[in-house]
Amino acid sequence: MANSNATPSYIADHIRRVLKDGGSAPHSEEVQHFFKEEIQSRGWYTAELRKFAVRFRRSIVRERGMDFLVQVADQLFSGQILEEKVMAVFLLEKQTKKFGDREFQLFASWLDRASSWADHDALAHDLLAPMMAAKPARSREVFRWAKSQNRWRRRAACVALIRGAREHRFFAEIVRLSNQLLHDEDDMVRKGLGWLLREAAKADPERTVPYLMKIRQRAPRLVLRTACETLPKITRNRILL
Repeated sequence: MANSNATPSYIADHIRRVLKDGGSAPHSEEVQHFFKEEIQSRGWYTAELRKFAVRFRRSIVRERGMDFLVQVADQLFSGQILEEKVMAVFLLEKQTKKFGDREFQLFASWLDRASSWADHDALAHDLLAPMMAAKPARSREVFRWAKSQNRWRRRAACVALIRGAREHRFFAEIVRLSNQLLHDEDDMVRKGLGWLLREAAKADPERTVPYLMKIRQRAPRLVLRTACETLPKITRNRILL
């Protein structure tokens, strides 16, 4: 970052060029196998992309500050390339304690730009979830997202509660959200709900197992199977019977 007059857009474009030049065409073809949707990928491995993001973050924050970094990430999450969006999240992950409600609303708006479970889950799990756990009042947002026509907002309603669920929190919200989404027919949403319930069952089986027993006759099998994955076999069999 030698140019002190560079705009966030200029820096984002520079990052895009590096991502394009540094990717692997064979790996980008392999990446497509993980998705039903058509994915545009540069073929970066996650560990290398994260290292690149950490180096860039340090440089940007040192020279231009955290607000500038957020603006660069906002530019990157506007594109269609998988690595650009994941890079945006990697630039900001583990920095969420430095952000407030303004940034939370900005990151939530990115849900409308999600195009696959990979960029969505990076955003919802690594940015929105820790910010929700840090300020539980933000959890009210999930019930609004759950009513959205956008599948990624409905999935985010589940994934954004996972960090709190692991900390034995949000049980009432998890039950209310589960009841709201139990009959959602989108597989991405069902997998997100199953993931949330699995984390709740792992962290708080005393309350979650009775809830799973209560909904087992009406919950989709995909949700139940995922929710039970880490439970003891005898408990799992009782729920899935």
